Amino acid sequence: MIKRLAAGAAVLALVAGLSGCIVVSSSGGQKTVVTNTASAQSSSYADLYAEAVADPKRPAEEVARDPLRHPADILAFAQVAPGDKIADIRPGAGYFSRLFSDVAGPTGRIYAFVPNRTAERENPTADALAAAYPNITRVNGLLDSMTYAEPLDLIFMSQEYHDFHIPSFNTDVAKMNAAVFAALKPGGRYVVIDHQAAPGTGISVVGTLHRIEGDYLRREVEAAGFVFEGESKVVANPADDHSLNVFDAAIRGRTDQFVYRFRKPG
Repeated sequence: MIKRLAAGAAVLALVAGLSGCIVVSSSGGQKTVVTNTASAQSSSYADLYAEAVADPKRPAEEVARDPLRHPADILAFAQVAPGDKIADIRPGAGYFSRLFSDVAGPTGRIYAFVPNRTAERENPTADALAAAYPNITRVNGLLDSMTYAEPLDLIFMSQEYHDFHIPSFNTDVAKMNAAVFAALKPGGRYVVIDHQAAPGTGISVVGTLHRIEGDYLRREVEAAGFVFEGESKVVANPADDHSLNVFDAAIRGRTDQFVYRFRKPG
């Protein structure tokens, strides 16, 4: 994999960012800011996160999105570590798959999961990722019965979960979450990033605004047996009033997003 960078200033900046806070829900439903329980472990990998972000193989158009996507913070929140076995669900152009590949290293494995429904147009991109990164493997299947060659440490979805509620995806989301649960090792993580919808809207705007209410998503995932561990606010945007389609030029790339981490007990 890539050599370790000597850019001490960049690493120090990342360490500072990785020692931030997460938001968890109390039993009364109120949100409380607490110290990130994974900060010690994550900060020990700050150099790996810095190297992954600085990898010269990353396309320029993806690097240009870093100020909005905060990749080092997301890697830390997801607790990505060397040797991890990770599924990136609908990886698209591979923004996160590339980062996971560098951090997981030669003993890790990244499964670029492409649903059967979108395989014809998305397989070529996943195959290009696999050709460029030896530890990336393309996998196809049904979302609600996904399986992998080995138990996983992390299953990751970025801006995709809401789509699976759209009828044309023909996906039973409860079964999908159950399949995610089954695919993870005991103690494995399920990390979801998505566009926040207005309170009380649930899944009613998934097809029109491409947003989902975070609390609704959380209830669905918990119903599969997962424990909610926390929320990162690194890609939140309080200025977004949740009324616009996420592809609207007035908000695209700057939507209010939530990042949730769930864990399989064990």
